[in-house]
Amino acid sequence: MKLTGSDLINRALRAEGIGKIFAIAGDHTLPLMDLMSIQGFDFIDTRHEQAAVDMANAWGRITGIPGVTMFTTPGHANAIPGLTLAHHMESPIINIVGSAPQDRLGQGASQEIDQVGMARPVTKGSWMITDPYRIPEYFARAFRVALSGRRGPVHLTIPLDVQEAEIDENRVRFFEPREYRNLGQIMGDPNSIKAAIELLNSANTPMIIASTGAFSTSEESLSRLIEITGIPVFTEDSARGIVSDIHPNCFGFADSRVSNAATWLKEADAVLLLGKKLDFTINFGNPPNFRSDVRLIQVEPDSNLIALSRGVDVVIQGDVGAIVNQLSAEAETYKWQKHPMVEEISSEYKSQIAHLEAQADSKSPIHAMSVHKALSDVLDEDSCLVFEGSDFAFYGAAYHPAYKANRWFTNGTLGMIGWGVPFGFGAKIASPKSKVVVLTGDGAFGFSGMELDTAVRHNIPVVIVMGNDSVWGIDYHQQMQLYGRSVATTLLPTRYDKMAEALGAHGEYVSDVEQLPGALSRAFKVDGPSLVMVQTRPSPSPLTEFILKSKGGTV
Repeated sequence: MKLTGSDLINRALRAEGIGKIFAIAGDHTLPLMDLMSIQGFDFIDTRHEQAAVDMANAWGRITGIPGVTMFTTPGHANAIPGLTLAHHMESPIINIVGSAPQDRLGQGASQEIDQVGMARPVTKGSWMITDPYRIPEYFARAFRVALSGRRGPVHLTIPLDVQEAEIDENRVRFFEPREYRNLGQIMGDPNSIKAAIELLNSANTPMIIASTGAFSTSEESLSRLIEITGIPVFTEDSARGIVSDIHPNCFGFADSRVSNAATWLKEADAVLLLGKKLDFTINFGNPPNFRSDVRLIQVEPDSNLIALSRGVDVVIQGDVGAIVNQLSAEAETYKWQKHPMVEEISSEYKSQIAHLEAQADSKSPIHAMSVHKALSDVLDEDSCLVFEGSDFAFYGAAYHPAYKANRWFTNGTLGMIGWGVPFGFGAKIASPKSKVVVLTGDGAFGFSGMELDTAVRHNIPVVIVMGNDSVWGIDYHQQMQLYGRSVATTLLPTRYDKMAEALGAHGEYVSDVEQLPGALSRAFKVDGPSLVMVQTRPSPSPLTEFILKSKGGTV
């Protein structure tokens, strides 16, 4: 048999343990996909390229193994939104796209677009492979970049002539992953570790925020640090669930726009940032989110993000997981006082949960909290929750705790919608033994509802719970309060459960609170995808309330 460029691609992927591909077939990848099929790769084909990237996004975040996507040239254009979200969520993805042969590129070749240029702003790296003998080099680079520092997507354009080129095996040299990327963790400077612990120990009200860049730490490691020091911790994004929200020193979501407990961060005189950017969610490290005299310790894997918006007192560069262990070892040599605010923060956390539960009622249309309260009865600590961007989902994000790492997801700092359904399917593939629930609104569902067909074809048993209030809720409430009218923010009370049934999934329609337990119970028993569509009433979530207050509205 003749060796081709496609063979080298397959070998490069196998070396990294890749066996699953999220894709849509097209002319410029057919030779590669045919060979990969013969060699046993498992293809998950979707109805839209963005959905394939969203599934790979979930796979990469949960397993730590890059999700691999594969498309033809026009499909690449459809994939850009998914890559954009993955870039914000910092999920490792290898995006492989074919193209016309190189001999006519630049002269109006078939379907020609600047694929590399399109991907560059929304990936960690974007390259074209022009020489088949350099395939091992480029794949080594792609995996190294996707998995180093803060993780993220990378893009490779591989023209048809490179895929089909015949190769002299004697001229090809492959390396093992350990030979082209660091498989361990980079430790922090010992002097900076000592300075950080001295600062925290001398503070009266220190606090910790663990965020996306803290993915490399573990529950055992971070729990050890907060138990030694007694310092309260807030988690967000990839760090949600690294320490369970039921831990006495963990107070859930770090986003003070949604979490009342997180507003106590403004009382901290020292804050340890574990993989947390000094971004808009904490007002770039400034008042009113923090005290003007707060002292900051930034633990950061990416040097480009250190002190990005303001100066910090101690910088520790390296992998958060390794540095947390170093901090714990150093902290054990100090005596720590009881934190004065743990009880107050805990009381605030419990008070918000009680306030949310109190909004649940028996009226129709149903309040979002009635749904979330009923749902909590059928969830367990291993359940995986995906909160799509909607009022309905943001009630849930403020209410449902994170018990484990990689089991609680929102759209993060980008605020994109339309990703939740395919992301949930990818999460189920990555965590087959967990209950996976996608919490979405009727507006967001419209972006990717056809992916129910994907879940039916591949038998992916995910439960989608939709709050259908027939408006684009977050914007609708702003328009009505700030401008007195709605513009392009109303929808129809469409029966999406019927759509689910037409696609072969299980559909439930709920218009009364008493129907919720039975509908949810049946949905979780189905061996395949389910959609529970609940007729809800428009109601501003905690996030929408925050937005309205910040713009002078009322709630």
